[in-house]
Amino acid sequence: MIQRIRLFLAPLVLGAIITAVFAMPAAAQLTSGIDTANFDHTVRPQDDFFRYVNGGWLKRTEIPADASSWGAFQELRENSRTALHELFESASKSDAKAGSPERKVGDLYASYMDSARVEQLGTAPLAPELKSIAALKTSAQLPAVFAHFARLGVQGPAGVFVSADAKHSNVNIVQLSQSGLTMPDRDYYLKQDPKMVSTRAEYVEYISQMMTLAKQPDPAGAAKRILDLETQIATPQWERARNRDRDATYNKMTVAELSAMTPSYSWKRYLEEAGLSKATDVIVRQPDYIKALDPIFANTPVQTWREYLTFKLLNEFADQLPAAFVQAHFAFRGHTLSGQPELAVRWKRAVDGTNSTLGEAAGVLYAAKYFKPEAKARMDALVKNMINAYSVGIDSLEWMSPETKAQAKEKLAHFKVKIGAPDRPRDYSALTIKRDDLFGNEVRDREFEYADMVNRLGKPVDKSRWGMTAPTVNAQYSSTSNDITFPAGILQPPFFNADADDAVNYGSIGAVIGHEIGHGFDDQGRKSDGEGNLRDWWTAADAKAYEARTTKLGAEYDAINPIDNLHINGKLTMGENIGDLSGLAQAYRAYHISLNGKEAPVIDGLTGDQRFFMGFAQIWRGKMRDDALRQQLLTNPHSPGDYRAFVPLINNDAFETTFNVQPGDKMYLAPDARVKIW
Repeated sequence: MIQRIRLFLAPLVLGAIITAVFAMPAAAQLTSGIDTANFDHTVRPQDDFFRYVNGGWLKRTEIPADASSWGAFQELRENSRTALHELFESASKSDAKAGSPERKVGDLYASYMDSARVEQLGTAPLAPELKSIAALKTSAQLPAVFAHFARLGVQGPAGVFVSADAKHSNVNIVQLSQSGLTMPDRDYYLKQDPKMVSTRAEYVEYISQMMTLAKQPDPAGAAKRILDLETQIATPQWERARNRDRDATYNKMTVAELSAMTPSYSWKRYLEEAGLSKATDVIVRQPDYIKALDPIFANTPVQTWREYLTFKLLNEFADQLPAAFVQAHFAFRGHTLSGQPELAVRWKRAVDGTNSTLGEAAGVLYAAKYFKPEAKARMDALVKNMINAYSVGIDSLEWMSPETKAQAKEKLAHFKVKIGAPDRPRDYSALTIKRDDLFGNEVRDREFEYADMVNRLGKPVDKSRWGMTAPTVNAQYSSTSNDITFPAGILQPPFFNADADDAVNYGSIGAVIGHEIGHGFDDQGRKSDGEGNLRDWWTAADAKAYEARTTKLGAEYDAINPIDNLHINGKLTMGENIGDLSGLAQAYRAYHISLNGKEAPVIDGLTGDQRFFMGFAQIWRGKMRDDALRQQLLTNPHSPGDYRAFVPLINNDAFETTFNVQPGDKMYLAPDARVKIW
């Protein structure tokens, strides 16, 4: 993904490499698409291209009080949110037919906005679930209780889900993964630096506050016990970089073999209660972690499990509870963890909640108004030229054997493309939405999504489904479907400008397209074939040559120290870094293919190559609060934006030539030190 969720256009199956050049509208009729008002001419492009292109924006832009970061992505997300607000307000006041998608959207949004009703109900909606927790008397009941709460999205120490089998990508299978932590990562429980110690102290206060608001006994003591339990759970968990290894996390076993790993916890009982009893095999992502849970299940007092589940319930449903819960939840998760000064106003949270629940129904309304056919046509042309560029790039690799090249091109030929919005939106008829029942709407939605997931078991994988909704400002690659997705939300300036010359679009959305294709060939994506199956199609020598290049790239990122003593984790960010590096290189190649041998026009005094690289730098403009930056470095597989506009450029020969970068310039990297992968 470009930055780490539904109107359907039928996936385009690229059955053969596209060799034709797909032309764009005549450049003479178009603008440069470069916002020179954002430039900072006190900075040399050879020293800091990011600030040369974005420095003016950085100087005059403040992060909004209700945000932890701000930049091109966030600006477009705010635009999408504003557009959805207008659509949801209209839907909430319409007389749409009962049960129709528009009516559901309007009623759900209205339930979010009815704060008086939420305050009136108080914690009464929690009563049935609190009663379920109180009925937990022995550890033998844990599997059934965890299965019940999994239906509500309240995960226990192990997350259980149904998804495509990585080695048989058309088959859905039950999978298990480590889970159960409330803070973002195991490091928040285990690191001993002053910042993490103070964060844990604030976490204990947050737990205590939530338990007090819910009138639970001994809030302070419960908070300490919950932190201790979550620390025990965190200790054997795999670090995030290790979790990226698709070979290490593929551990297929029978249900009996899984059960033998935890004698104190019945997985057979869990699967029965979870509606997954027909599963005979499961994939366990972290087997030693599951095994390490056994003494935790056996030795943790039942009272502590009741406290843990109560808090997890409160934390999960805080946004559907009275304002005191919302504020407490924000104070820790928004302010302490991300540095955000203020809670977003209610209508923004209502829009986000409605879009999260009814994303594809909301997407129908959004795409009908904001996604134009001409944007789809131009994106089709861009994608086809990017596929062509990757094909040429594969042929040009001096380090790869003909055998592996043939396999790589076979995979490339099977990429499927999703642009704008699904053409077959999800059916929400089984989901009941009530205008006066925000909490109930959330519960029913979670049960609806859980039932949808369970229903996939034993059925073929539906590869036409989207993982993102139309208004989403993001993009995505799926390794098991071998497809790339570009929702309507990201097809706006600075990522995509229908009025701009090709150069800026190849530098921006072209690099995004190249990034997503690049995930199919990054250090983990390369392990799957064109059908999405996890298998080794590389010769040993080619794999070794590839890994030598990725190791070199990882070292470049490892050396970067954005804040305090925290460096970018080159192993955690490897896939995204390869996507950025390869996406930029292939977008440049595709741009020149699109010129069809003609000279690029000079627009606003800028050459085509200059506009291309400026377009790339524009999309990474942004700034982050310190706490948000720390969290990103610890948990996010993406490098911070300014470095995404730095490392790929210093490794790019064409950039160095275009801006005459010389030894001694800060963006100079000696040719033999530059990393080239695809």
